[in-house]
Order: sequence, then structure tokens, then C-alpha cells
Amino acid sequence: MDVTETIYDVLVVGGGINGVGIANDAAGRGFKVLLCEMNDLASATSSASSKLIHGGLRYLEYYEFGLVKKALAEREVLLKNAPHIISPLVFRLPHQPHLRPAWMIRAGLFLYDNLSKRITLPKSRTIRFDQQTPLRSDIKKGFEYADAWVDDSRLTVLNAISARDKGADILTRTQLVSAETVDGVWHLTLLDKDSDVTYVVRSKCLINAAGPWVENITGKVVKERTHGLRLVKGSHIVVPRIHDDEHAYILQNEDQRIVFVLPFEDDYSLVGTTDVDYQGDPKDVAIDSEEVDYIISIANAYFKRQITRDAIVHTFSGIRPLLHDEAEDAKAVTRDYTIELITEGHAPLVNIYGGKITTYRTLAEAAVDKLADVFSSMKAPWTKKSPLPGGDFSDRESLSVQLESQYPWLSKALISRYVRSYGTIAIAFLSGCNSLDDLGEDFGAGLYQKELDYLAEREWAKTLDDVIWRRSKLGLRLNEGQKQKIEQYLLAKASAL
Repeated sequence: MDVTETIYDVLVVGGGINGVGIANDAAGRGFKVLLCEMNDLASATSSASSKLIHGGLRYLEYYEFGLVKKALAEREVLLKNAPHIISPLVFRLPHQPHLRPAWMIRAGLFLYDNLSKRITLPKSRTIRFDQQTPLRSDIKKGFEYADAWVDDSRLTVLNAISARDKGADILTRTQLVSAETVDGVWHLTLLDKDSDVTYVVRSKCLINAAGPWVENITGKVVKERTHGLRLVKGSHIVVPRIHDDEHAYILQNEDQRIVFVLPFEDDYSLVGTTDVDYQGDPKDVAIDSEEVDYIISIANAYFKRQITRDAIVHTFSGIRPLLHDEAEDAKAVTRDYTIELITEGHAPLVNIYGGKITTYRTLAEAAVDKLADVFSSMKAPWTKKSPLPGGDFSDRESLSVQLESQYPWLSKALISRYVRSYGTIAIAFLSGCNSLDDLGEDFGAGLYQKELDYLAEREWAKTLDDVIWRRSKLGLRLNEGQKQKIEQYLLAKASAL
């Protein structure tokens, strides 16, 4: 692939969910697309979310009715198009009358049920807690409603795979370092961070979907005016299961923020998030001691099973690049997005500001629609009714039965992980295998050589973290020796590719 010989229609900067969503949409509409990401796909915000596809119940308090309605509609679209990595999740909201009155919560849930048509998920209801619940005994009443869970980083990778399948070129560890317009075409200097080599590519349009770094592109690379972002840090902790039921919990706090307690990778609870204004380089983001104490204190105020710092097995933090509005508190800053097309003074430039993972597809569609005046031959939108790679099956149970029949030597645990990570893509690396020995070496926690080869060859995985935290969450189960062995294998693999 010699990208310097092609004049692309669209070059997308940023391999987060918005960038790959745009690349996928544009490639499917007939554009010649190149995407560059300076690190790994989903290496920043898009792997550090609360991993929810949701309307955003709490956004109703800030009158974000349009955003919630749009997100609720998308929830149904994504549940249908990605059944492998997105699944329904029932939330329980313990009632604390001194924080929010019951009538207010009921009114919010009524809107949540009715702002958009529900197809898959049940409506909300009032519930009573007894002594068998994991909550403290003084919590008697609550509410229940449904949203959805998503593997955020795999959602990002699957969009990149779809874009590539439609002809897009995807370059990871490739940074945009400068840009200029020559005869109405962008001349963009890219740096290959692995080889430290720079080269120039050409594109008729530039789409800046760099997330927390969007203003670095507008202000420094293309020297364009900036729109104004507010960087907000959200942090999570992972601990052994706080409770044994299958529900998620949404916990209110005195400061009017909420914290989720979510089932995570079978044996763990994911607890977060925080909302803290952030200054500094987004690449340096990390949870701080105050955030840890904040999350733990809220969880312990509700659950019988108390957690301590020593119980934490993993943490992660991300930066939400939110539109700078007049809100004083970070939790109240709008999660909606703005798409800006600039054509004066240079070739077409589209800047993406804000957004949330639930509405990435509509954002991508709207961003490509912005190019209608630039490209007269644009095809119609197509992503709403198109499954993501691996999502061409009806339900997880049926696919599990199919894989059990085809590969009876696979354990149920391994089949379950393959189904919820890859869907039908799993058949690509299982094809031709007749026993566990055919999968090659087990590097630990059921990560076999066949899967590792597939990730390196077909999913842009080059480093240990690419595999054990973004393509999977096996980092929770691997010891240091196993991690080192995987890293050494990937290094050897990269040299051979």
C-alpha cells in the first residue's frame, strides 16, 4: 500500500469511535478514505468510557431532551447492529429521598420510556428491596430501568474493520504533523512513529476527529481558529464483584453526581465515573487519590459488601472533550456534539467537537453529510441498517450453540468470550481447527496463538496493551510472566509482518 500515490477524497485524523465511525460511513458512500491515528485505535477516550449505550437519564436534569431522544433511538439501532458487543442491561436506582424526590425520578423515567420508541428493552418500574438484596438494609425502595452495555474499544475496532472492508486505508501509530493546501488539495505530512519516517499524502478534504487533541489540529497543524473545548476527566476502578446479581446499579450522591456499579468480565464490578475538569496533556491522564476515595465512599454508602483500596485490581481514566458552555460544574457540561465545515482559506476542513459513544453513528453520518456540497456524487447514508462485522447473527445464545456444534472441543467459557468479542468473526481464526492443539500455544487465560495472530494480522494489534486491554480485557487474568511472553511474541510478529 503506497498511500503517497493516491489522492484521497477524505483523510480522517483520529482513531477513536468518532473517527472510525466517520471513516466507515464515508467509505461506504464511495469515498476513497485514509484514517491516521497517532497511537492505537481507541487508545484514549474510546476505551475509557463507562461502556454504556444509553440515553443518559441524568442529562434530563439539564434539559438535554434532544440529546437524550437521539441517544435513545440510537440505542435500539446499535443493539440490533452489534449483538455480539452490545447487550441489554437492567439498572437499579436505589431511592434516597433527601437527594431527589420520588416524583422527580418517576417523571424522568417516564420521559426516558417515551421520548423514543422502545423495541428491545422493557419499561421502567418501581421496586422494593428486601434483606436478600446486596444493598444496605436501610434502603427499601428504588426504581428499575433498562439501557445497554458495550465493549467500547471493540466497537471502535469493528468500525475500523468495516471501513477497511469498504476500501479505506487505516494507519495506526501515524501522526499528522503538518498540513497545507496546494491547488485546492490538502498536502498532509504524516509521521510513522514506528519507523520515525515522515511522508506526504494528499486529500481533497480533512476531517479532524482527534477527540481531546482536536484543538491541537485546528490550532497548531492547520492553524485554524479554535472552537473551545472543556476537557473533563472521568475515572473508574475495577474490583471483585460487589454483588452477585446480574443488575447494574446507579448511585446518587450528595453532590448530585451519580456513580455506576456495573457487572464486568463475569467476576468483577466496574465502578465510576468521576467528572473533574482537566488541565494538561490528555496522554498523561490518570486516576488520582481523591477520585479513588470518592468512588469508594459512594459505593460503600450503598452496598453491604464494602470495598477498600486494596481490592482494586485495575483503574482507567479518560478525557471527555466536551463543548465549552456556561456550566460551572463539569457534570453539567453538554455531551452533545458540533460539526463544523470550513472552506475558506484552504481545502475543506471538518472539525468534530464533543459527542458521546452512544451517538457516534449519527455523528459520523452528519459529518459525512456535511460534504454534500463538496462531493456531488455522494451516496446515501447506509449504516443504520447494516450490522457491524461479526454482528450478522440473531442472538448470542444461537451463535453459541452453533459454535458448540462446530467446535465441541472448545470450553463454554471460551465460546462465550469469542461470541461477545468477535461474533461470527471468530470463525475466521477457528476455521480449519479440530482441537485445542490446532489453536497453538495458550499464552494464558485462554488466549491462544491463533487468536493472537488474528489480532496482529487483522486488527492492528502491535503491543501488549493493544491485546489485553483494548482487543480484550484479559489483562485482568494474566500474570506478569504471561504478559511478558505475549509482548515478546508480538514484537517478533511485528518484525515478521
